[in-house]
Amino acid sequence: MVIRNFDELIEKVSSFKDRKKVAVVAAHDEHTLQAVFRAKDDRLVEPVLIGDKREIHKILEENEFSIDEESIIDIKNDKEAAYKAVEMINENSADFIMKGKIQTADLLKAVVDKEKGIRTGKLMSHFAMLEVPTYHKLLVVTDGGMVMYPTLEEKKAIIENAVSILLSLGYEYPRVGVLAAVEKVNPKMPESVDAAELKKMAERGEIGNCIVEGPISYDLAMNMESARIKGYESPVVEDVDILVVPNIAAGNILAKSLIYSGNAKMAGIIVGAKVPIVLTSRGASSEEKYLSLALSAAVNLK
Repeated sequence: MVIRNFDELIEKVSSFKDRKKVAVVAAHDEHTLQAVFRAKDDRLVEPVLIGDKREIHKILEENEFSIDEESIIDIKNDKEAAYKAVEMINENSADFIMKGKIQTADLLKAVVDKEKGIRTGKLMSHFAMLEVPTYHKLLVVTDGGMVMYPTLEEKKAIIENAVSILLSLGYEYPRVGVLAAVEKVNPKMPESVDAAELKKMAERGEIGNCIVEGPISYDLAMNMESARIKGYESPVVEDVDILVVPNIAAGNILAKSLIYSGNAKMAGIIVGAKVPIVLTSRGASSEEKYLSLALSAAVNLK
């Protein structure tokens, strides 16, 4: 199966018998709470709000939101709030984490803490899922938000992370395109060399449960007519599930181009830890945060 749009993803989550519990770190943020309560009302999540209780109540009253008092944990210090969320994950009293009004570095410090954190030994990477109006299914772009200049081995781990998420959503054999500017290996273009090696790794079974194509340019991955003109054949053409970008800049630019110039919608999470982490950019809309909550709630890593 594949998921064609976010409505299908939301329908999938809302049909679950039990709602996932999200620990919201530094929850005293209006944009974040608007997304959280929209997801709560749609039966996607059950929130636990960790932060300045007085500020949280002020936002709740202004927006006419209501929640049980026991679902608000009064911790004014952001770093302490992050450690509380991590503790809840380790105690199985929450299913995933969402970033509120806290610096990303402060949240991740608690996540990766060697004694108290929730690392698994895997590389942590950013997983962006986009609904692009001109494409027939949801499209993953990775990694445009976590690993800046991934090595070959890190790109392998990034692919494995993305594939594991899609498998957990019910995909059977995700199709991966490793992007470059050209579809032929050029020693002067290291991303094309890495892409060819990643394809070989998949063919040798070193990357499992997916098809990996590379190097492949964006037009060939997304458009059958472009591939026909160039005489390029691959099962990934116009049916790609995951686009692997060369570095964080390329991923960031690609995703934002699709959003701001292509009217795409996006959900973004950090994967590779014990649970998904909703960690959107400061400029993210309330809708993006809502969709990211829906994506995290859909993922089953257990």
